[in-house]
Amino acid sequence: MDGLVLSHPEQLERLRRVCPEAESASVLAGDPCFDRMLAGCPHRERFRRALGVRRGQRLVVLNSTWNPEGFFGNGGDQDILPSLLPRLASELPADDYRLAAVLHPNIWYGHGPGQIRVWLDRARRSGLALVDPVHAWRQALLAADVVLGDFGAVSYYAAALDIPVLLASATPDRLAPDAPLTAFVREAPRLDPHGPLRGQLEDVLTRHHPVAGPAEFISSAPGASAALLRRLFYTLMDLPEPGAPALLEPLPLPPHNPPRRTAPLDVRTRVREADVRIERSTGHPYDAVGERHLAVHEDTRDPGSLALADVIIREGQPDDPRLGGPEEWTAEVLRRYPDCSLAVYVTGPHSCTVRAREHGVFQLSAGPGADADPAAYASALYAWLVGGGAVAPSGTTLRVHAAGRVHPVAVTPATPPARPPRSAAADGRDSPGAEWHFPA
Repeated sequence: MDGLVLSHPEQLERLRRVCPEAESASVLAGDPCFDRMLAGCPHRERFRRALGVRRGQRLVVLNSTWNPEGFFGNGGDQDILPSLLPRLASELPADDYRLAAVLHPNIWYGHGPGQIRVWLDRARRSGLALVDPVHAWRQALLAADVVLGDFGAVSYYAAALDIPVLLASATPDRLAPDAPLTAFVREAPRLDPHGPLRGQLEDVLTRHHPVAGPAEFISSAPGASAALLRRLFYTLMDLPEPGAPALLEPLPLPPHNPPRRTAPLDVRTRVREADVRIERSTGHPYDAVGERHLAVHEDTRDPGSLALADVIIREGQPDDPRLGGPEEWTAEVLRRYPDCSLAVYVTGPHSCTVRAREHGVFQLSAGPGADADPAAYASALYAWLVGGGAVAPSGTTLRVHAAGRVHPVAVTPATPPARPPRSAAADGRDSPGAEWHFPA
């Protein structure tokens, strides 16, 4: 052996005890992976925006190492992560939390990308982002507000970066008993997979304090690994080092990956004058408060849910010839689904066009300081109209409360109220309960 690279003297001490003959070939050279993350810390907000995280939202990164006792395990029915994801999507409000999963590359390669996507399909339709396991996991980690993980290296990196960590799967028996990672796994807070999830996440965020061990033992030469490694390599080749400084490749900005929720959303609202408090999730707990309505994306896997929807949503460019533009598409939706009260055409990250029965077409746009999903603005408008609100001819500003913030939203009439024509299938067959109006 010509060279054995270690990141900390603690590793050298353990190596000396178990294999003293390897000590002479050992070199302390820091951790280039950690150094790239340190250099990327100033770009945290960019990485968050790449994942579609809005101001006030908390990004929860779920990570699993490749091990049968890991968070993901073998991908079977008894694994913690797949069984936990539906509850996370149900208990965490969609506008308050963003979910992303970082799975070890060997999980992807062992089961195959197709199988992974099948197992996590329901979660993806609820808004889960699957992070590139090679090129984007570091950026996701830097963007995280909290990490749900296991005994793998990603959890340790997160703790070293002072990111709150909650261990959902921890098996110290798999680790060297005297390793710093083992001490971290024993001491880190645990997730109770059977208890209320939102409270546990909020508790770990509130009570978080830096953990000394990971920050101390992750690297003895933070920021210096490039120079130390290059020196080793050129020494082994018996060549003089170049005069230019040794530098690491910076972390690239990942592609934009905003959430696209096509699973039906249970929406709870509370309206007081122009203030609307809103929570959207795939299914609220029984003690959820507020008036309820159902918001469904047009591309839902369950077409039957569209017939039950109060609000139907899709995204598109204003001039998309396939959809005919916002006014044509919204009119078509209300003709096709007699029980739908609001059709929402999201035209950008901060704007949408909506058509309401007997209220006409409105343009919704985020005001100063607002940064939420336009579909949430539309659901807030729906609740406000149902509660008796009326948009003034000059427009109205709603104050939408979500993600711990108040989002001012300008609502501007685009056309006067007009009853959309009935479809041929509906003509002459509407019951008295299917009049064109908002449900009470």
